[in-house]
Amino acid sequence: MSNNLDVSIVIPLLNEEESIPELTSWINRVCQDNNFSSEIIFIDDGSTDNSWNVILDLEKDYSFIRAIRFRRNHGKSAALHVGFQEALGEVVITMDADLQDSPDEIPELVRRIDSENLDLISGWKKKRYDPISKTIPTKLFNWAARRMSGIKLHDFNCGLKAYKNEVIKNIEVQGEMHRYIPVLAKMSGFSNIGEQVVQHQARKYGTTKFGLNRFINGMLDLVTLSMVSRFQRRPMHFFGTLGTLMFITSGIALMAMGVLKLYRLAQGFRPGLVADDPWFYIFLTAMVLGTQLFVTGLLAELMVRQSNKKVHYSISEVLNVKE
Repeated sequence: MSNNLDVSIVIPLLNEEESIPELTSWINRVCQDNNFSSEIIFIDDGSTDNSWNVILDLEKDYSFIRAIRFRRNHGKSAALHVGFQEALGEVVITMDADLQDSPDEIPELVRRIDSENLDLISGWKKKRYDPISKTIPTKLFNWAARRMSGIKLHDFNCGLKAYKNEVIKNIEVQGEMHRYIPVLAKMSGFSNIGEQVVQHQARKYGTTKFGLNRFINGMLDLVTLSMVSRFQRRPMHFFGTLGTLMFITSGIALMAMGVLKLYRLAQGFRPGLVADDPWFYIFLTAMVLGTQLFVTGLLAELMVRQSNKKVHYSISEVLNVKE
C-alpha cells in the first residue's frame, strides 16, 4: 500500500455494528468531496456483536478499509496504539465509532494541521449531549489535566483529534492514557498543540461505555502521568531525594534526642532511656522508610535503564494489514 496518503482515520470500536456502515459512508463522502486520498483503520476491541463481519462486508465496497480484531477487550488505549502503528496518512484523525464525532470536521482539521503547522489538534465538544453522570467527571478530568500539564485545552477526552504522522509514531498510548494523549505528545517534544470546537452529536445507536470504573481509572492515570512526566527516566530523583531527606532528618532528630538525654543526665537529672520516648520509634521508623524509598529509587533506576520491552496485544484477525 502506498505511503502517500493524505489522511488516515483510526477508529477504535466495541460493539458498534449498527453505526459502522453509516460512519464509513459518511467518511467516504467527505474524503471524496475534498479529494483526500485516505484510509480507515478499524480496531475491533473484542466486540461480541457482529461488528467484525460488518467491517468485512464493507471492505467489499470500500477498498480503503483496513482493520484489526483483538481476541478480547484490551481497551481504547491499546486500540489506538495498534492503529497508530499502522497509520500511513500524513495527517492522522482519531474518532469514535458511535457517530457522536462528525466526519465533517475532518477537512478543517487537516487544513489547520498543514497551514498552521500544528503537531496536534484536540477537539472541544463545547456543547455536549451526554448525561450529567458523564459531563461532571469529564469537567473534573479536564481541570486536573490542565493544572498538571500546563496545556490549556478544554476537552482532553474528546475522541476527535488530528495529528501529524510523526507525532503518533513517537508516543506510546498504554493503560488508559488515551485521555491524556496531548500530554504524552508534549512529553515527547511536540508542544505545538491546538484546539478546535467540534460538533457533538447525540448517540444514535447502542449504549455508552462510560462507567464508574472509568472515572476511578482516569484519576489514577492522571496521578501516574503526573509522576511519569517528571520522573520517567530518573525515578531516583524522586524516591532517592525523598528517602534521603527522611533518613537524614530522622537521624538528626534521634541524635538530638540522645544529646538532650546526656545533657539532662549531666545536670543531675535521671531522664530515663531514650527508648522510653515514643518519638524514638517514630524517628526510627522514618529512617527505615527513608532507606526503603532510597532502595526503591535505585531499583527503579536499574529497571528503567534495562527495560526495552514492547507491549503486545492478542490479535485474532486482520484485514489489509501486514501480519
